[in-house]
Formats: sequence, C-alpha cells, structure tokens
Amino acid sequence: MRRAWGIFVLWLLALLFALASQRDLAFNLLYFVTGVIAVALFWAWANQRGLLLKRATRSLHSQVGKYFEETLELMNRSRWPKLWVEVHDFSDLPGHQVSRVINSLSRNSSSRWQVRTLSRRRGRYTLGPISLTSGDPLGIFRSTRVVSSTGSVVVTPALVDIPQFSPPIGYLPGGEIMRRRTPYVTASVAGVREYVPGDGFNRIHWPSTARTGRLISKEFELDPLADVWIFLDMYEQAQAETPWTEAIDDRPLPWLTPRVERIELPPSTVEYGVTIAASLAQHFLKSDREVGFLSYAGTREVVQPDRGERQLSRLLEILAVIQPEGRVPIAQALAADGAMLTRHTTLVVVTSSTDNRWVTALRGLRARGVHGIGVFMAARTFGPAPDWAPVLADLQASGLPAYMVRYGDDLATALGHLSSGVGRIPVAR
Repeated sequence: MRRAWGIFVLWLLALLFALASQRDLAFNLLYFVTGVIAVALFWAWANQRGLLLKRATRSLHSQVGKYFEETLELMNRSRWPKLWVEVHDFSDLPGHQVSRVINSLSRNSSSRWQVRTLSRRRGRYTLGPISLTSGDPLGIFRSTRVVSSTGSVVVTPALVDIPQFSPPIGYLPGGEIMRRRTPYVTASVAGVREYVPGDGFNRIHWPSTARTGRLISKEFELDPLADVWIFLDMYEQAQAETPWTEAIDDRPLPWLTPRVERIELPPSTVEYGVTIAASLAQHFLKSDREVGFLSYAGTREVVQPDRGERQLSRLLEILAVIQPEGRVPIAQALAADGAMLTRHTTLVVVTSSTDNRWVTALRGLRARGVHGIGVFMAARTFGPAPDWAPVLADLQASGLPAYMVRYGDDLATALGHLSSGVGRIPVAR
C-alpha cells in the first residue's frame, strides 16, 4: 500500500506539473505514468484469474511423534503465465509450513509440493484457509484471494508399548461365562448357523459344511474375562505442570535422517496421564480384553467396554482433545460411577491427586469385588504441588497394586514394574 500511495502521489504531481506548465513533455510524462499504473493494476488483477489450488492428505489423523503428510498443487488454468504467486497458509497445526512463493507458473501448468510435519502436540487442528497473493512485475499493486475452504486433522496421543502391566496373579481373575453372542472370533464357540455374505473363512465350520453340503458358520460367545475400565482424572485442581519450551527440530530434512524414538512429553500431569491412558488401552486391547473408559473433563466422557481396533480408535479420538476442565474430583467420580462396575471388573485409575479419599474409594470397591489398580503420577515432580508420598504409602498399605510415574520416567519401564517405595524425586525442567 505504501508503494501504491507513492505511485498515486507521483501521478498527482505529474498531473499538477502538466496543468501548470502546459508543455507537451509534461503531458507525455503524465500519460506514461497513467499508463504504467493502469497496466500494473490490470496485471495484478489478471494474475488472480485462473488459479486453482488443491490440497490432499493421506489421512486426517496423525499421532504424536509421527509425520503428517499433505500434498498441495497450484494450477494455472488461464492463458497467461504468472510471474509469481505467494501461497500463505493459516493452519494452526504447529510447525506446518505450507506457505511458499511459486515463481514462473506458465499457462496450463501446475506446481506441486509435499509438506511433512512432525506432530508434536495432541489435539484437533484446522487446515486452512489459504490466501493467494500476486501482483504486477513492478510490485506496485498486490492482489489477494482467500481460499476459504478448511479441513481438520486430529493428532492422537503417543502410544507407548508396555511389555507387561500385570498385578500379582489373582488381581485379574476371569469372570463368569457371559452368554452373549459377539461378532468377534473368540475361543468360545456357541453354535453354528447358516453362512451369510461377509463371514470370514475362519468362521466357517468345515465338518458341518461337508455334512450338509452348504456353508455353515460358527457363532462365538465372549471370553470369560472381566472387563477393564480406565478412569482418567481430569480434575483441574489435581493437575501440575511447569512452563515448557518445545525443542525445535532444525535439521534441514528431518524425515530423511534417523529420529530418536523416545517421545519427549512436556512436564504436565495432563499429557502424561493422557499418554498413559492411551497406552494402557492399547495394551489391554492387544490382549483381547474389553476396555471401557471414563473421565470427568468439561463433560462426562464415558465409553462402554468393547474390544478391537475400532474401540482403540474411539478412545484415541476422545483422548486427543480431552482437557483438564473437570469439576469432579476423582474420589467423587469413583463413588458415583463405581456402582456400575460388576464383580471381578479391573479398574485402573490414572491420577495425580494427592487427596487420600480416592484411595479410600478404591478400598470400598475392592470390598465389592472390583479389583483396583492405581497409576499414580508424582505431581510435585511436574510442578508446584502438595506432597504425594502419603498417598503412595496409603496405596501400598491398602494392598492395592500401585504404579509410580515421575516426570522424565520412561513410561514403558515405569508401567512395567509395581512401585516399591518413594525413591528419588527428580525436579521438572
């Protein structure tokens, strides 16, 4: 705009000079300046004509620690070449560098580029809008058009492979046989039925098929295993964190060089808790257990027990956007929702609360046959918080299996061994 105003002032001075002097040279100068301005204005306007931008993604889901890939293509469908086009992206995905300048885009041609962004923080992010800016060769005028279409990408929490997460034998007993049909293939065959389109070959009962001369499929019942419930504490006042500046990967081509597999989580009990809950869900679902989920965040988030990849995807969708906006302490949540848990259910509580009442609630559920496990995050190692040692001592004195997680711990190691004591307290960096 400054340059445009400068050209306008120049044109105004040329006009005044021509009117004042009444000389041919002055009028020729005025005509020249007017022509340059008119051509530049038309050129800037014409450069926006015939531009088409396409963006495509392999998937609208990513995961912390993995790369999100997006392909963009700018096409020139006009008969005139474009000297330059500036593409500016307004996506809020951290580190998603789509913006660039395309030079010498000839007619009926296109320019394509791929963007790979390392997903660093979980959440739901917006892709777009995008603005296309171009102008005349002299840089007098600039014309901008906004492509308002947007999309969204969900970044799910990181998943840590847990080699083992098992309390002593007897804490995870089998439940009674449930006479309930299931679409999953289990070890419990309930009977046979006629084949229907869509049944897999592993469901076909070949002896009955050979005997009857038509395809016969097996029906299955749920395995006699108790459900696993994960309670994630999102009570706002129970969280602790320390301000943290994320390290920037300044390698020129980070996706072509080896990357450290360990994911660095910020010093926040929220991020650690979400990652732990997601990793435990994956661990139990891989073991063919039915996993349910409950958390009091901004709203009550509850997912009924189920198994399979679909259940894991459903849980990861919730954990990707959940925030510590809860107004219900974990002890109150256990008292209110523990009544729905049946006998022999395994309850895993992921919390950093230093209020001993949630341990008391777990003891009460144990009296009803619910087997509780505490995954306790030492809040003081993440930021300013009350002492957590009394809660851990109360858990161990109650005979409840307890896993201790401190800031900086390797989650696979911390969740692979039951806590045996208070130990050393690292300080959050």
